[in-house]
Amino acid sequence: MVWNNNNGSGGAGSPLDRPRTADELPRFARDTTPENPWPVSLLSQHFHDAVERWPAAWIEGQIIEINARRTGTVYLTLRDSFQEVSISALGFGAFAQKARAFQQGDRVVMHGQADLWVKSTRLSFRADDIRRIGSGGIKEQIDELRKKLKGEGLFDESNKVPIPEFPTTIGIVCGPGARAEGDIITNVNLRWPIVHFAVKYAHVQGPQCPTEVVQAIQELDADPAVDVIIVARGGGSFEDLIGFSDERVVRATAACVTPIISAVGHEDDWTLIDLASDMRASTPTDAAKRVVPDVREQQQLVASAIGTMSMRMRAMVDNESRLIEGYVNRPSLTHPQTMVESHERDIADAVRAMRIGLTRIVDDAQMHVEKLKATLTALSPQSTLDRGYAVLQNASGHVVDDAGDVHVGDELTITLRHGTVVAQAQATHV
Repeated sequence: MVWNNNNGSGGAGSPLDRPRTADELPRFARDTTPENPWPVSLLSQHFHDAVERWPAAWIEGQIIEINARRTGTVYLTLRDSFQEVSISALGFGAFAQKARAFQQGDRVVMHGQADLWVKSTRLSFRADDIRRIGSGGIKEQIDELRKKLKGEGLFDESNKVPIPEFPTTIGIVCGPGARAEGDIITNVNLRWPIVHFAVKYAHVQGPQCPTEVVQAIQELDADPAVDVIIVARGGGSFEDLIGFSDERVVRATAACVTPIISAVGHEDDWTLIDLASDMRASTPTDAAKRVVPDVREQQQLVASAIGTMSMRMRAMVDNESRLIEGYVNRPSLTHPQTMVESHERDIADAVRAMRIGLTRIVDDAQMHVEKLKATLTALSPQSTLDRGYAVLQNASGHVVDDAGDVHVGDELTITLRHGTVVAQAQATHV
């Protein structure tokens, strides 16, 4: 057998620069040296040979992940029922067909043997039999917690807070150095570059996860600059994501005043934080796309709005221009005197009617005066005098109309048509 370990570390002519035969390699691990090491492939093969000698065994645990998409092959992750320990398992043929009847959360016993894949020196459990022993305790606990919290109203739609359309600062809860952080920041900056970020790191799996996630949410919620919070974690097994179904995390999410988005796992992964959050995103990248608008789309909307406003303003100006043109062409403006001609005619007619009426009134009054004058003239004493009569008055000026009132010797005044005569009574006859 020829072993190739050309890693470029040796000098010119070094045995490490060419494949070595089995005779050139140390027989035992204790015989290896820096100048004559084992190739990785040889060590992996030794591991494989050792694992093959291990006996088969029955193991017990809970299925926290199962993948039966490939025909004839099933991949499982089995978790210890009492400790935070899990193992990868796979099976083929009849086992794969039998395992398709199982689902996440089932407690099972499984028979098989340890197996090591040489190409990646990865240890797994190759199973050949599986049997159900009951439903998973963890899954039942989570389902009971879901029912309890739902009964308290923590998942009600009325408690959901709208996500702001144009956030200025986005809070992120994620693991230190996690890919989810980079995915969110990169995609948000591509869509809406003016956003700021407030990042709080926390363990996103394991026993420290719930406490640190709760603390991170509360700190970001207390920051008045933060407009929205994204709790993010990449995909993982049921066991990896179980911390986001912890009651403390769910209650902290429901109590958060700041709008909060859950972006835990992949699209098929569900945790209780998804039910308590204001929005559930299928992945951290999906959260980034949903938390901010696309600047290009907004620019198009603004351009469209400007175009619509310009069109409407031009239409308004055109309408007003047409109205002004209509006003300008009206006779009242082209020949303004026409506006007063009809009123002038009315005034002239009124003046003429007034003159005629006044003339008639004056004529009638004049005729009436003449009639009164004639009447007065006919009844006046002067008319009587003009007919030859005279008016006799005594010394006191009283008219004498009875001879018995005159005594001989009384002085009398006689008024004639023209002038008066003063006489003295010589005799009276009654």
